[in-house]
Amino acid sequence: MDWKTTIRKNLRQYMMLIVLFGIIIFFQILTNGILLKPMNVSNLIFQNAYVVILAVGMLLCILTGGNIDLSVGSVVAFVGACAGTFIITWGWNPHISILLCLLIGIAIGIWQGFWIAYVKIPAFIATLAGMLVFRGLTLIILRGLTLAPFPQGYLAYSTGYISDIFGDVHLFGVRNTTSLLLGILTALVYCIIEIYSYRSRKKKGYTVENPFALGIKLLVIGAAIIWLFYTLANYRGVPRVFIILGIILIVYSYLTSSTVVGRHLYAMGGNEKAARLSGVKTDRLLFLVYVNMAFLASIAGIVFSARLNSASPQAGQSFEMDAIAACFIGGASTTGGIGTVGGTLVGALIMGILNNGMSIMGISSNVQQVVKGLVLLAAVAFDVISKQNIRFTFLSKFRRKKREGTEITLQESSNA
Repeated sequence: MDWKTTIRKNLRQYMMLIVLFGIIIFFQILTNGILLKPMNVSNLIFQNAYVVILAVGMLLCILTGGNIDLSVGSVVAFVGACAGTFIITWGWNPHISILLCLLIGIAIGIWQGFWIAYVKIPAFIATLAGMLVFRGLTLIILRGLTLAPFPQGYLAYSTGYISDIFGDVHLFGVRNTTSLLLGILTALVYCIIEIYSYRSRKKKGYTVENPFALGIKLLVIGAAIIWLFYTLANYRGVPRVFIILGIILIVYSYLTSSTVVGRHLYAMGGNEKAARLSGVKTDRLLFLVYVNMAFLASIAGIVFSARLNSASPQAGQSFEMDAIAACFIGGASTTGGIGTVGGTLVGALIMGILNNGMSIMGISSNVQQVVKGLVLLAAVAFDVISKQNIRFTFLSKFRRKKREGTEITLQESSNA
């Protein structure tokens, strides 16, 4: 594959990466270096963990055909309220309570998935109803009060940092040697997986990128991973919630890119009727997507309530908007069938760094809302315009081939 084809096929993802690096440099300069200080990088992870978790689930909803889930913010609040009631009010075991909260999230997903997939109520309406229902139930359970604090057994899963097994011995000049070694190991594993995937796809006859481009990609991303862990190692180490995020990102990246279910998701988003005629059980797939979304929302609810160390009736406000924006900024298509977990992570990072950078600069939350809205609009406009340009290029090529009396090839059609 040549450079032009590689760049064109990955234009949206590359563009958002460039934008992300540009935003980082911009705020690093304007905040006099505060943005990338170890303590602030750690805070960024804690502040945006729930957005990444929700955005991954939202991506799967969008892939099925541009559907969204408006109830996730209310589900986050409801699960937090349940956790607070179980643990603080009733004194239940924190570990059992967490398991019950996850089961409650699955039950919510079954409820909403049933109405959407089998009764055929539009996802927008069904989840809008869910948003109202679970917000109301949250207020009923908490009676307008905030429950706090949670015991350490509840906080242990998603707050705090990974301990340094080397103790007070600070190797390589960092405060937490274990975190740095974990980063080096992560970068090596990532490179090995990418190389193995590249060789496997090439062996099977699939179109692969230029080896030089692959090398640059591995070098840049590997260096970024090591830098991130090095920065965290210079503060207090890797946050525990970062491990949760890493597991979720790896699992769902593999699910969407390397499994039959993942291919069915993209096929359904591309053309639901054709997917159904090809044997894809679209109703069951849609049902499972919304069960999964509520399950991830319950994880986000536990993470967020642990970060606040309280169960608040106001928790989860506008979380669904942050998750949806992260998906679309990260390259998901408004019509479904297009989007990646990696792109969604990039979108969430853009939103998070915008929030953090403007907060450091003392910009009011009202202005921040305006900026985030404009960024979302620009991202979706870029998606629409780029699709129109690709379609125009393909039609022009098709007409030229027709005039010349030749046929356009399948490869040219897929590239377009």
